[in-house]
Amino acid sequence: MQKTTPLKELKVLRYQIPAYKLIPNTSIQHKPLLIYKNAFPNPTASGIERALCDAGAVTPQWRYTMYGTSHFHSTAHEVLGVAAGKATICFGHEDNPEKVVCELDKGDLAVVPAGVAHRLMEVRERGFEMVGAYPEGCAWDMCYGAPGEEGRVGGIARLKWFVRDPIYGGEGPVLDS
Repeated sequence: MQKTTPLKELKVLRYQIPAYKLIPNTSIQHKPLLIYKNAFPNPTASGIERALCDAGAVTPQWRYTMYGTSHFHSTAHEVLGVAAGKATICFGHEDNPEKVVCELDKGDLAVVPAGVAHRLMEVRERGFEMVGAYPEGCAWDMCYGAPGEEGRVGGIARLKWFVRDPIYGGEGPVLDS
């Protein structure tokens, strides 16, 4: 069973990122980008997948690094658990003066609201791998803030926010947002 940091000891970073050009970031639902630091001490990819499934908020769908191109999802909120390595990630688009650039380390978890652009800037430790998960029944898409995506972006307002925390279930930071 994957060990998680006790909720009372968890450090959580919260960011509101304004829209940038055709990228909505957190401007539609006003739900913050959340980063749970060291949520999983000594994680494994399979352990993170089990913990996410056990909490009942999301379904793991892939193991991978992160795309090096800014992109966002209009059909699903995304949960990213870092299973191995360390990387610098940009949230909000690299040209956005109000972007958030941070290091995600092994054991961190990011809750990325639909519409928030994100990309890999630099792998800081070899073997960087994440588990990507989405709310049950949501099929994720890829948007880049390009002309013609406005109709897809409009759907973000209708997405439901989490009713359970991706790690802690019936309580946790995502429910306080």
